[in-house]
Amino acid sequence: MGFWGVYLVGRSGEPLPEHPALREARGLLTLREYRADGWQVWCHPGDPPLRPMAALADAARAPVLLGYVMDGVCVAVEAAGPYSGSWYACLGRAPMAAHLVRDGTTLEDLFLPPEDAAARAVRWAAESGRGVAEGPLLELLRVEEPEWSADELFSAFLDRLGVEGLRG
Repeated sequence: MGFWGVYLVGRSGEPLPEHPALREARGLLTLREYRADGWQVWCHPGDPPLRPMAALADAARAPVLLGYVMDGVCVAVEAAGPYSGSWYACLGRAPMAAHLVRDGTTLEDLFLPPEDAAARAVRWAAESGRGVAEGPLLELLRVEEPEWSADELFSAFLDRLGVEGLRG
């Protein structure tokens, strides 16, 4: 059984959990990594009490992203910007479909098609000051059977959104 939990991604000059909109989750989130240009990735095993990303983006006046990792094999992405709105995407389509079918839910019930999600991701990146290409995002969003872990998929997704890791 793999990791179940969330990754919260945002850009701030101070630790994200200190933001008033994250008051209920303060103390539950742990820093996973800093990324370039002030981006932070925080994590929590399980399902912490987080507001919807659209509300958090509005309160923070900046784009935010949440990745809910399921069993270490797939990721449900919820992203939002104060101007671009919220959108939902899936990383690892076949494993996600296998999880959802247990509840009678399909990918189409919850997530945008890969083409639409890639277009929304480009707008989200633009709102965060990043110019990114749709093609690499679409390629990742179309992956049915990932060869990577969910952590690696999510990290690659962040890189393709322009939320790049620190160069060491």
